[in-house]
Amino acid sequence: MMKLSVITVTFNAEKTLERTLKSVKEQTYPALEHLIVDGASVDGTVGLIRHSEKETGKLEDSGTGGLGGDSGKVLRWISEPDRGLYDAMNKAILMATGDYLCFLNAGDTFFTPDTVERMMQTFNPANLPDILYGETAIVDDRGTFLHMRRLKAPEKLSWKSFKQGMVVCHQAFIVKRELAEPYDLSYRFSSDFDWCIRMMKKAASIHNTRLILINYLNEGMTTANRNSSLKERYRIMTKYYGHISTVFHHIWFVIRKIVK
Repeated sequence: MMKLSVITVTFNAEKTLERTLKSVKEQTYPALEHLIVDGASVDGTVGLIRHSEKETGKLEDSGTGGLGGDSGKVLRWISEPDRGLYDAMNKAILMATGDYLCFLNAGDTFFTPDTVERMMQTFNPANLPDILYGETAIVDDRGTFLHMRRLKAPEKLSWKSFKQGMVVCHQAFIVKRELAEPYDLSYRFSSDFDWCIRMMKKAASIHNTRLILINYLNEGMTTANRNSSLKERYRIMTKYYGHISTVFHHIWFVIRKIVK
């Protein structure tokens, strides 16, 4: 059975983390580890993690639901200063033991309790894809559905697809661990954009699950720093797609942001 490592990076996330912890814990798929890398929070974040760790331990000790052992659900975490979001993600990649990596921010959740189970059933275990992807729903700070993500995932995804912007949400972009590389820390707000392109360039196979995978809380760091993010994305697009192509596509990208 393939193991999924769910990675959550936190800093003072007391108001949003509980929903994410609950979603991971409720997944019907048993071979799952939840890795939390906290940046030395000073609110109640660590308390929430400790409580969830105890609850996960109780489930493992009970011997029910297929939990415990190599194929069971595990919560592991650290809390220490870091150099920002992507530095914390790099730490988590090194901690991970799963076959695939999923980055789920505090406040984000899986779409339904059986999402991971259904996702793992969309491909042949004898021929594992390098990357899995799907759709994303946008929710408010209470977890209420608002609308589907404006950029719909393409039927076929390649590294050239991101000329149109980040057409697949980072959280709905699941990468084989052995493929993963560190995030580039020279980008403060859009290193995930660069990372996804790099992963797709390396991938031999990219699989469309045709599922809604994630409920995304629309209050991420990139959303809060939109102008800086756009500048970084322009640099990244120029790096991979050239200046002329980037000028054309980035103008359209900016227009879409303005009229949203």
